[in-house]
Amino acid sequence: GCGVTVDDFGTGYSNLAYLQRIPLTCLKVDRSFVAQAAPTRPLAEVIIALGHMLGLRVVAEGVETEEQLQWLRTTSCDEFQGFLRAPALTAAELERYITGHAPA
Repeated sequence: GCGVTVDDFGTGYSNLAYLQRIPLTCLKVDRSFVAQAAPTRPLAEVIIALGHMLGLRVVAEGVETEEQLQWLRTTSCDEFQGFLRAPALTAAELERYITGHAPA
């Protein structure tokens, strides 16, 4: 019931060696790759394809527009997170959101 995710993959200290050394379950594509204009997203596409080739779930961070979400659907990205779905929430706000007691 527990897995390991590499956050912000493709930036900072993440590197391809992690994909072989650590038993990962998921890659999170850094928001900087998602935020780029549509014709300049080849790195995000490569990360998504690589994750799928390794049998990992792939999550895109920082999705803020319908256009970004539609593009991610064409890449078969498994999940997304970002302000398009919901703003950052406190624990209490999250509980209300999940139970349906807060505006969407």
